[in-house]
Amino acid sequence: MGEEILLTREGYEKIEAERDELVSVRRREVSERLKEAISYGDLSENAEYDAAKNEQAELEEKIHKLESMMRNAKIINGDELSGDVVNVGLKVKVKDIASKESMVFEIVGATEADPFLDIPKISNESPVGRTLIGRKKGDKVEIETPDGIVNYKIEKISK
Repeated sequence: MGEEILLTREGYEKIEAERDELVSVRRREVSERLKEAISYGDLSENAEYDAAKNEQAELEEKIHKLESMMRNAKIINGDELSGDVVNVGLKVKVKDIASKESMVFEIVGATEADPFLDIPKISNESPVGRTLIGRKKGDKVEIETPDGIVNYKIEKISK
């Protein structure tokens, strides 16, 4: 078995939908391109055939990767979390002690991270996520980031 992958229910469903799309739609499209390329004859000098075979290999690799992620997924159910401590599937509001600026992060598994959303989804494996996990409201944390050391105070933990 591979390494356990932490996912929220939303993240798991997104991976499942992508896999379903690849299997039911993209696989058929690639198969049609392959049949068409084979119909051109001599496969030894058939660029369309080579391109279709490469596309098929990449598609199958992507499907395998998604299925592996689904098999190894540990789904974090936010409803089952108490909200007393920071954990995957919860939002945490922190205040930068130096700038007095508050911000909210959602802690997610590494495959769901998207720091550019309105409420950034940060990985539990990132320096910030790793440091915040297990902390409580009122805790102060010092985090070494690529941009330097930041000090946060946890103001709120929510679902």
